[in-house]
Amino acid sequence: MVEIASTDRVFILTGAGISAESGIPTFRGEGGLWRSYRVEEVGTPEAFRRDPRLVWEFYSMRRRVASAAKPNPGHVALAKLERALEDRLFLCTQNVDSLHEQAGSKRVTHMHGELFKSRCDSCRRAPFDDANTYEPPAEIPRCECGGRIRPHICWFGEVPFDLDRIFQALEECTVFVAVGTSGVVEPAASFVAHVRRRARTIYVGPEEPANKFAFTECHLGKAGEMLPNLFPG
Repeated sequence: MVEIASTDRVFILTGAGISAESGIPTFRGEGGLWRSYRVEEVGTPEAFRRDPRLVWEFYSMRRRVASAAKPNPGHVALAKLERALEDRLFLCTQNVDSLHEQAGSKRVTHMHGELFKSRCDSCRRAPFDDANTYEPPAEIPRCECGGRIRPHICWFGEVPFDLDRIFQALEECTVFVAVGTSGVVEPAASFVAHVRRRARTIYVGPEEPANKFAFTECHLGKAGEMLPNLFPG
């Protein structure tokens, strides 16, 4: 069990591992292929300019997979922790699914975007809810301005969302918890190094992360099994 004082501010970072436990593939690392394409080949602005239909096929598939997934006990434990700590908890996820929200979390920062939102690639139209799939023979969606509608995802080579808010929360936190992250993908992999000299740093996941050295505690196991015990609420 992780003891949290009344003065603590907790920063939670979740990665692909917690979603994988709900059946959402990571599309990275060994076996991380879709129709012989690496995710890096269909998740870039260049790929969208070159072949928007292929990119939308990939994200339509991801929407179908994610829409069938359900939160696991790890998501539920974090939602309970948010209710207990209220604004003293900052939940930042690298995941683009909505499993945290489905579990009851109200304040989720999606640094890599949201799978069930889209936006125009040309105008300033705000991202909007969109659970549609766009696969042949469907046409590529267009904005009223004439621009192409793209997934509201931070692609490779793009700047993650809400970094100002994220780094402000990192500056304020006294407890940092990473859940199911590889410790490889930047800038999230460096968050723990940013806080380790003044915050307790805790890792939870089935495998040791690449940045294990930066954590003061490392709890190896599935998030759905570990988090309810670490944060019983």
